[in-house]
Amino acid sequence: MNKYLASASLLFASVLLSDGPTLAQQGITDTEIVIGDVEPLTGPPALLGVAASIGHKIAIAEANNAGGINGRKIKYVLEDDGYVTARTIQGVKKVIEVDKAFAMLGISGSGQSIAVMPVLEKAGIPTVIDVAPVKFLWEPPRKNVFVVGQSYEEGIIHLVKYLADKNPNKKWGLITQDDDYGITVRDGFDSVVKEKKLKVVYSGNYKKGQQDFSSDMLQLKDSGAEVFLAGGIIAENIAMMKELEKLNVKPVTGIFWPGRVEPVLKLMGPAGDGIYAVDYVEPFAGEAGKAFLEKAKPLVSEAEFKGINRYTMSGYAAAKVLISAIERCGKQPTWACTISELEKTKNVETGVMAPISFGPGVRFSNQKLQIIRADFSTLSFKPVN
Repeated sequence: MNKYLASASLLFASVLLSDGPTLAQQGITDTEIVIGDVEPLTGPPALLGVAASIGHKIAIAEANNAGGINGRKIKYVLEDDGYVTARTIQGVKKVIEVDKAFAMLGISGSGQSIAVMPVLEKAGIPTVIDVAPVKFLWEPPRKNVFVVGQSYEEGIIHLVKYLADKNPNKKWGLITQDDDYGITVRDGFDSVVKEKKLKVVYSGNYKKGQQDFSSDMLQLKDSGAEVFLAGGIIAENIAMMKELEKLNVKPVTGIFWPGRVEPVLKLMGPAGDGIYAVDYVEPFAGEAGKAFLEKAKPLVSEAEFKGINRYTMSGYAAAKVLISAIERCGKQPTWACTISELEKTKNVETGVMAPISFGPGVRFSNQKLQIIRADFSTLSFKPVN
């Protein structure tokens, strides 16, 4: 799974990576500690990257307002990669080599984070990834790289099993993107198809960047699919649901967490009402989500507050874990100590997801999942009891 992407990305990164020595300890002075990040702040995925960076900013502002990390204020350095792999590698190298970051957060999308692994490993910089949890990032475990979240495969498996149990003996349809993301979604789906013996009557792929789904959704309708896994990200899922609305069909629909953001519901309109999603962060309609928004409001600008979505929560949680690990190293934090303390992370509460833990040789937090459902009347997702 994803072997072709991983091999290509590693080759690409190895070409760009110099043969210079591993960087020494850096990014810390008597008054300041630098934490870096590279996200898609422009282009279609900016809705995700900007939100994740806002989560980092909230955790950092919270820490700085409390005096910083053992007296040192956190300086946050953020680079935009536009969701372009070459720019991700360039941005990470800049943050590490020019801005002299002490630690890293975030790291763009799945393909981008895979491609930049050789850079991060060679540098040895403590890194907590929170945007795109894909297995290649923690299997095999890398000494200095930790991942907060849940795997795409497990997320899809959880969602499809739930929908299969709630809709027995129904006909299924699936559409996925023709890239590493789509392969991962399909792999999770196929494992449940085999286990539950689901009847799949439609299975399609779409090209990355595709905007017109009229033909795809007509084929879905003609197949008689009663349950539909929409394997798009954001714009694609919106287009699919609007197209199904035009065709006057409304299968039971599940979407994945990359598109589980409230602006998507607004753009889908009534067509999005009742769709199911899976996630490991709390929905804003719940008590934990409301409490997080109250906490965040005074810590960010009005514009940033409007840009908050589920990726803000995952970014916040990762930043809290990283800051806590550095703090436990005392007055003289080092990379070695920070990595050791990250490994010792045990049941850390962030208020936005289940407690976070790592361990010896364990670089993945393996977060608990929940099913949520869209309510168009309130433009929100609510937990399914």
